[in-house]
Amino acid sequence: MTFVLLTGGIDLSVGAVAGVTAVLAATFMVNGMPVAAACILVLLLAALYGVFNGVCVALVGVPPFIATLGSMTSLRGVAYLVSGGSPVYGFPDSVKKFAQGSVAGIPYMVILMFLIFVAGAFILFKTRLGRYIYGVGGNEEASRLSGVHVTKVKLTVYIISAVLSGIAGLVLMSRTNSGQPSAGNGYEMNAITAVVLGGVSMNGGKGNIWLVIVGALIMGTLTTGMVMNNINDYVQQVISGLVLVAAVAFDIFSQRIKEKNVEV
Repeated sequence: MTFVLLTGGIDLSVGAVAGVTAVLAATFMVNGMPVAAACILVLLLAALYGVFNGVCVALVGVPPFIATLGSMTSLRGVAYLVSGGSPVYGFPDSVKKFAQGSVAGIPYMVILMFLIFVAGAFILFKTRLGRYIYGVGGNEEASRLSGVHVTKVKLTVYIISAVLSGIAGLVLMSRTNSGQPSAGNGYEMNAITAVVLGGVSMNGGKGNIWLVIVGALIMGTLTTGMVMNNINDYVQQVISGLVLVAAVAFDIFSQRIKEKNVEV
């Protein structure tokens, strides 16, 4: 989501991609496909979802909100069609061991998250693609006139978003020991909120991926705290929505202050 927002876009399909990935991977495994092969196949399919979003946004010109909203709805429907509306069980026990395993007391899931953040930081700060992502988000036309292949950059960030959402789906499958068609439901809002809380501008071109970790920790702490205090699920949705609005409003307010200071 960080990569997509930095280009000035948005991806509402991340939760649905996670859900359909979990269902498809579980279905493939139950039908006898080796675990590694099933994981690779569903991640390749996730990349195709990203290609679809990228083509709609970058080539066809569909607004990111509409393109990814359509993908979200369609992929969630695919998850329910494939599973018949019921969780998929019966795959190898080795799958759930990932969610339960650890190294030196550090869960595998935490290690995976750290590695993904490091890879993301490397791409954004040390590669040409990272500079292009910031450039496209800051001024798309100027980037195009400077020779940046804007279409390719946008296509790439949506593929990255979809593949990482697929990885999230596999982790969810491991945690629940099942392929849930509802897996990842509402996660797009949590992802957007975490990224915005981390200081990434909704207008693109500004943000630091290391601060996104802080945003993710804030959202995780907020969600866990509400669950531990037995706060009603509906109330949790209200609070999460208000946090997102407050984060975006703060971002807009900060930008206006900076603009006024520049004018002065």
